[in-house]
Amino acid sequence: MAREARAPRPTRSDFVAWRVATTRWADDDVYGHMNNARYFELIDTAVNAHLAEATGTDIRRLPAIGVVAEVSCRYFREVGYPAPIDLGLAVERLGTSSVTYRIGIFQGDPDGSGAEAAAEGRFVHVYVDNEDPARPSTPIPDAIRAAVAPLAV
Repeated sequence: MAREARAPRPTRSDFVAWRVATTRWADDDVYGHMNNARYFELIDTAVNAHLAEATGTDIRRLPAIGVVAEVSCRYFREVGYPAPIDLGLAVERLGTSSVTYRIGIFQGDPDGSGAEAAAEGRFVHVYVDNEDPARPSTPIPDAIRAAVAPLAV
């Protein structure tokens, strides 16, 4: 069976929008690097904070909301406390009712060890009707589409 080619390790130039996160003592696990669960919290926060800021609204109150359909992370090197983390965002796919994001996690000097991603997350939002208890999928709201379209690469 042929082995699948892996996507190359992302660099800062692969991302469009940026956020900074502060690492905390409690983020590190017993091995001295950031716990895996923390990566997923950062990925989720980076996407939703961008949406809230770019739309200028409480995205939880829109008629259609994005729910997570898929999330994954590729790890390349350790990160941890006490250095800040740069989170790069890009949109890989913008569909009718879903958005696929890529989130680069960088730590260190942008011209040195922090030029390549320490990890890369993939995050899929599917938009559902926020008013129907059955939560059927629905088109992405115009405000969200306007906020994410500039992130497309």
